[in-house]
Amino acid sequence: MRGRKPTLDNVVPMRGDVPKPVPEPHDLMSESAKQVWERLAPELVRKDRLEPIWEDTFAAYCEAVADVVELTSNITLEGRTYTVRTRNGLQQKKTANWQARQDALSNMRQLGALFGMSPVDDTRLANGAQGDLFDQIMRQLDGSG
Repeated sequence: MRGRKPTLDNVVPMRGDVPKPVPEPHDLMSESAKQVWERLAPELVRKDRLEPIWEDTFAAYCEAVADVVELTSNITLEGRTYTVRTRNGLQQKKTANWQARQDALSNMRQLGALFGMSPVDDTRLANGAQGDLFDQIMRQLDGSG
């Protein structure tokens, strides 16, 4: 057909094509946690898992991820154990960085489950609620399923 080619400003997007706004990271977050937020928040918004009421919990998750990265770096540089001489001889002890990383990993896993950050949790959240145990049986008995 002849005529002027359409420009993007005169094309009306369909409802599903309109991107949702991604919230900005909180000002009080650490810089590395803000980087985690900027990397993950767009995907969570796309999956409808980052509503304004959940932003504080997601900020805590981002801080936990940043802590894991920082503590892992510290462990790489300083090692995960140190040697102590006791009355029974030499003993290996875990560093404070190692224990702090274990705590941060625990927080990360616990908070991440709320947002579907593992394959199992993602599948659980994608399928919605647990469902009704007898739903399929009742639909078959009613003749509707």
